[in-house]
Amino acid sequence: MTKQVSTKKLSHPPGDFSIWIVIYVELLTFGLLFMGYAFSRRSDVELFNASQLVLNQTSGFINTLILITSSYFIVKAVQSIKTMAKEHQAQANILASKWILSAMFLGLVFLVIKVWEFSNIFSMGITLSTNIYFMFYLMLTMFHFMHVMLGLIILFNIRQKMRLDGYSLEDHIGLETGASYWHLVDLLWIVLFPLVYILR
Repeated sequence: MTKQVSTKKLSHPPGDFSIWIVIYVELLTFGLLFMGYAFSRRSDVELFNASQLVLNQTSGFINTLILITSSYFIVKAVQSIKTMAKEHQAQANILASKWILSAMFLGLVFLVIKVWEFSNIFSMGITLSTNIYFMFYLMLTMFHFMHVMLGLIILFNIRQKMRLDGYSLEDHIGLETGASYWHLVDLLWIVLFPLVYILR
């Protein structure tokens, strides 16, 4: 009896394996910070609630929509390569490049809104040493801010390769790696926004 060999590809996380090590470490780091925030809040709920009133929840909500939308654009970029590149590699890269550019634009808008928000906070004389709430707020949001900046650098490099028709159906691991990192940035904000801005 001949043993049949399945031609179905083994499932695996998208992108390079190393990015998943990075994602794991980042999730662990932010997870510990989120836990520290939650435990500190339990010890002085009134202080946290009063300090939250200083924040602009509208800008935080807008930034949430911005990152969710940018992640959708990244998904469309990956789909463009996977569905079109086999027969139309050049067109697939052009279309994917447009999706990446749209995601980068939204990422920049996110940063501009955060800089505006930070400037308002600092103009009130608020710093890391003001109280424990603002210590966590500034630490978490600035740390995330740096992740968005790094994500934009990654997307920029991906788009540069797309302009050279660098991605194909057989070779798009770099695109999936960058996409996975950007989705991490989005996920972290989705947790951070309600935790720091809304939870009372």
